[in-house]
Amino acid sequence: QLTMSLNSSTLLNEEKAQGAQRNTEGLESLLQTPSSIQDNPLQQLQLASQEVLEKAKKSGRSKCPRCNSSRMFYCYTCFVPVETVPTKEIPTVKLPLKIDIIKHPNEIDGKSTAVHAKLLAPDDVTIYKYPCIPEYEEKRHEIALIFPGPNSVSVKDIAFHLQKYTKKGVCSSDDDCSREPVLKQAKIEPEAEKNPNECISSSRSEGTGLKKIIFIDSTWNQTNKIITDERLQGLLQIELKTRKTCFWRHQKGKPDTYLSTIEAIYYFLVDYHQEILKESYKGQYDNLLFFFSFMYTLIKDAKCCAGKE
Repeated sequence: QLTMSLNSSTLLNEEKAQGAQRNTEGLESLLQTPSSIQDNPLQQLQLASQEVLEKAKKSGRSKCPRCNSSRMFYCYTCFVPVETVPTKEIPTVKLPLKIDIIKHPNEIDGKSTAVHAKLLAPDDVTIYKYPCIPEYEEKRHEIALIFPGPNSVSVKDIAFHLQKYTKKGVCSSDDDCSREPVLKQAKIEPEAEKNPNECISSSRSEGTGLKKIIFIDSTWNQTNKIITDERLQGLLQIELKTRKTCFWRHQKGKPDTYLSTIEAIYYFLVDYHQEILKESYKGQYDNLLFFFSFMYTLIKDAKCCAGKE
């Protein structure tokens, strides 16, 4: 699955292109290969210990504690680790915003990285299978959709553009909307006994007006059906900075700026942290790539051993 990070001009050109089938190379046949982070572009991430994944790799497939299906590392239908991967050994990431992921019905669950977000940030991520998605119209003033297009804006401009939205919809006059910014930084009451991280994230997100981000989980050729859904019309669209994907199932014939869903979520949060929260990034969301980086290394090493690189 791919969530795109590219310029609008690239988008328009790619809409006309015919997609190719994705690489269907299975992960399980690669699991017995040695692991190495040499030449790994993800090696600078500040990750929790992946020893639990190393052990699970050696022991092979295991049962899902909920549906009893045989899986490797995690169950992609129940969104839980398998029996050989104790939940307590999987890192948990606290996000500054809620995230909705809309999966295309034809997207193969086992090939999607969207489940990584649910596994690692279970309190902040919800996955919906299209067409069963929420109604967003009443909350357009606090929601944005990650999707490149002619009207997409950059992360740093989110607060400015959300000023044009009200609880009842979009203002009819841009002049009226932008004349006087009304967004204010929420105050943290000193006497309140709350988790400091929760206080910080909630107050900063209040300061932008943004509370939820929507991602589409599908191949590029499948996105049109979802993005044109009337329930997503009128939402502020955000375009990510151009970054190159590390996804091993990258679509042939597509630019390397087309990101997997978990990569898009990660890079958006890094940008949000730096450009909206105005803080230096120190790896706060790196563990969102906990599974992704491990699988990337496995597959890269397997290809090297097979003489494909």
